Amino acid sequence: MNKANIETLLAHDSERNPNGAVVPPIFQNSLFTFENWDAINEAFDHRMDSFIYTRGRNPTVKLVEEKLAALCGGEKAQLFPSGMAAISAAILHCVNAGDHIVTIKNLYGPANNFISSYLKPKFNVEVTYVTGKEVSDFEHAIRPNTRLIYLESPSSAVFSLQDIEAIAQLAKDRGIKTLIDNTWASPIFQKPLAMGIDLEMHSCSKYIGGHSDVVAGLIVGTKEDVESISLKEFEWIGAKIAPFEAWLLLRSLRTLPIRMKQHQENAQAVARFLENHPKVQLIRYPGANSFDQKELAKKQMTGFTGLMSFQLKTNDLEKIKTFVNSLKYFHLGVSWGGHESLIYAPAISYLKELSREQFTGLGISLGDMRISVGLENKEDLIGDLDRALELV
Repeated sequence: MNKANIETLLAHDSERNPNGAVVPPIFQNSLFTFENWDAINEAFDHRMDSFIYTRGRNPTVKLVEEKLAALCGGEKAQLFPSGMAAISAAILHCVNAGDHIVTIKNLYGPANNFISSYLKPKFNVEVTYVTGKEVSDFEHAIRPNTRLIYLESPSSAVFSLQDIEAIAQLAKDRGIKTLIDNTWASPIFQKPLAMGIDLEMHSCSKYIGGHSDVVAGLIVGTKEDVESISLKEFEWIGAKIAPFEAWLLLRSLRTLPIRMKQHQENAQAVARFLENHPKVQLIRYPGANSFDQKELAKKQMTGFTGLMSFQLKTNDLEKIKTFVNSLKYFHLGVSWGGHESLIYAPAISYLKELSREQFTGLGISLGDMRISVGLENKEDLIGDLDRALELV
């Protein structure tokens, strides 16, 4: 799908809007009524295509799901009320008690905990963590009971990449399902399904939402996989998204391509500044000149977003706090992907979510700063960082 087609897909809804409304209406209702017994009986026979109760299907949600499926290049999509709801449902779809998962060490913290602290003790689901930079890491970790390879490329905290196409092929050859968290790159800059991945997941709270006013999650894949998730994990766990939140995502999709372009432009300017600053030890950003997997990044992605991290040349907690507290335009907050620029020290939450051993295994320190470069003037953002770094 070329750029023009993407922008047309995300912007135009007039063919299904009543009275020529340029913005689709919100179906903010909990249930749908029927004319007679036969009509509702028929609806229950075709639940995936019928509107009966909003915990299942809703017209507003369905419209957004169709657009997101097309944008990601999948056959079908399912929205959830959070990224973690989508992750949990996708994993549960792929594994049963006693199965084995291979995933990366730098996996998103709550997803890591769901596997290691919930599935492992309750259902004896085994997990092997690998660095993931080499395809052989996954090949050597596969066992007879491996049912899922779970990727996150770029990964949390250190932004390392996995060779998506090669790992997807390895998994297909062994009959293993693949799931990827593609939130960082967004559907604009990376297409994992086209590279052979089975299920693509997004936290729509980030770039797809883009305005820091929605918490939502997404799974995209084949019709068979997504409908199975919809009829089981989605309906039975009851993690539905509200029609109004789906409508807000629809609003956001209209500006997604141009927002991503600006995030990229601002982030690359900030990355160049940080790469050359004497108070910065290193920078982790797939779009940076110093990134050690630059060729793989160019192969898999068509662009780079606004999330990156860098390491201060100090582990002095007081100096680190002074740096963070001195920033004016980078606000301190845990999420990312919105229009505003944010900063966060991963150590704050990781030390609460993970054991000391798991934290050390991530390869990060107190001095690691994660920043989400927003849509403000890039010179203002660079100036803000420069002033705060002088105090370190």
